[in-house]
Amino acid sequence: MSYQVTWAETKLNKNEVSKLQEDGLDVFKDLPELVKHPFSEVDKSYYMYFKFAGLTVQKPQADGNFMMRIKVPGGVINLKQADHIAWIAENYGHGYVDLTTRQAVQYHWIPFAKLPEIFKGINAVGLTTAGAEGDITRNIIDNPLSGIDPDELFDTRELVLKVNAHFQGNRDYSNLPRKMKISISSSLYNAGNAEINDLSFVPALKTMHGETVKGFNVLIGGGLGMRPFLGLAMNIFVTPDQVVDLADAVVTLYRDNGYRRNRSKARLKFLIQDWGVAKFEAQLREILPDLATAGDNQMIGWSAGAALGIHPQKQTGYNYIGVSIPAGRLAAADFRAFIDIARQYGRDELRFDHAQNLVIPYISDADLDTVKALPIFEHYSYNPHQLLDFGTSCTGAQYCNLANAHTKELLKPLLNNLDDRFSFDQPLQITLTGCGNNCAHRSTADIGVEGAGGKTASGDKVEAYKLSLGGSLLNGGHFTEMLKGKVDQAHLADGIAAILADYRDHKTTAESFYAYYQRQGTAYFQTVFETYLAQLAPAEAVH
Repeated sequence: MSYQVTWAETKLNKNEVSKLQEDGLDVFKDLPELVKHPFSEVDKSYYMYFKFAGLTVQKPQADGNFMMRIKVPGGVINLKQADHIAWIAENYGHGYVDLTTRQAVQYHWIPFAKLPEIFKGINAVGLTTAGAEGDITRNIIDNPLSGIDPDELFDTRELVLKVNAHFQGNRDYSNLPRKMKISISSSLYNAGNAEINDLSFVPALKTMHGETVKGFNVLIGGGLGMRPFLGLAMNIFVTPDQVVDLADAVVTLYRDNGYRRNRSKARLKFLIQDWGVAKFEAQLREILPDLATAGDNQMIGWSAGAALGIHPQKQTGYNYIGVSIPAGRLAAADFRAFIDIARQYGRDELRFDHAQNLVIPYISDADLDTVKALPIFEHYSYNPHQLLDFGTSCTGAQYCNLANAHTKELLKPLLNNLDDRFSFDQPLQITLTGCGNNCAHRSTADIGVEGAGGKTASGDKVEAYKLSLGGSLLNGGHFTEMLKGKVDQAHLADGIAAILADYRDHKTTAESFYAYYQRQGTAYFQTVFETYLAQLAPAEAVH
């Protein structure tokens, strides 16, 4: 550690007090001794440190099993890494790997006693869990099609790896007030979900010294969680070779000035809201005085971070296949089938997008029909046209200690039910999240479903769900608006169907759900939802 702690004498929450005594990355030093003893002997105050190793104690906590997340910078893995990811699922993850909304992978049922040897195997293939959770820089995300995308300004893969290498394992940045999420993408369709990251680099052009220069404009202070904020534009343009320095300066300012008293208000977004963008930018310019002013933003749309379907790459004669993985939950045997496709017909890589899906690049025109006919595609779609293809889900109450309701295992039957009733010519995203923490990006969905506590008319507790509508990251972004009222699991599909039926019956030709929502407004949809709720018998109503 080469920096000076400036907050030791201030009012701190208990996690901050602990981090002054031991760095979060010391968990890897502690583990060999910890696993010599039963998990029951681990004090709960230590659970926070597990997060720095990409671990969360899984529900029920007394059993000593973990959710484990592996970082995948930019979402690109080689096939040796893919094989090992499948192997972990087969040997420790009850046969499943979950794809995340941040281009990473995670597991459940990882046993406490086996952690050192599991980490050894992960490290041996060039991956790590360090910093996949905790108060640290998280997995740095990219356009999932970087390097093969006809709609990118330039290839950002190496830049993502450079920024990752700068922060990975660096103890100058391993004690932040909360997590720090960075997005780097030159996609013209905002494939890096720029507005919901703490720090985002977005494609821009600027005339400098008589020449047009490709680089990035910069957004700051975005994030989801209980109180979501959209990232705000700074008056800054950077060339690719300046990105590491700017990221360093931003993280340093956050480390030294971010709030450490109340963890619910410790993300960078709260500092930005209090300081304002101008003050934060002025502080940056004191560190980096030669920063240029903002260029011309080149983003023209939003892909929702998804890379679905079969499309030509910018490399002539090659295609990528974006495969829909419902709820992001992938059986190890099926994952191996995709690995085999990449090995036989593609190149030494697979990719993950931001919507819990898988991408197989470099399928030649000559092999495309053969690949499309393979049996695995009888179970996983490469032709996105259903609600199921665009849905995402968090872990939910099956394993998560914070969730109010089940999600992951509910998403597929829920959206299959709705797909049996509706067909739309515009993509429509429905997300299912177990609480208000927004892990499934409920705030940016067309229809967000959030688990909540509920009671029946007789006073019995049930898992209930709230609906919110109208999320998008088009034109700077708009978060969903919550509707009043709840439904239980048995009536969730019908409650959503009432909204979808209204959209189907009253939209104009080719009008997206988001455009229809903007035209009608939240109050209109509140009436639609209340009309449905009024049809329920008293015993079916949830409060």
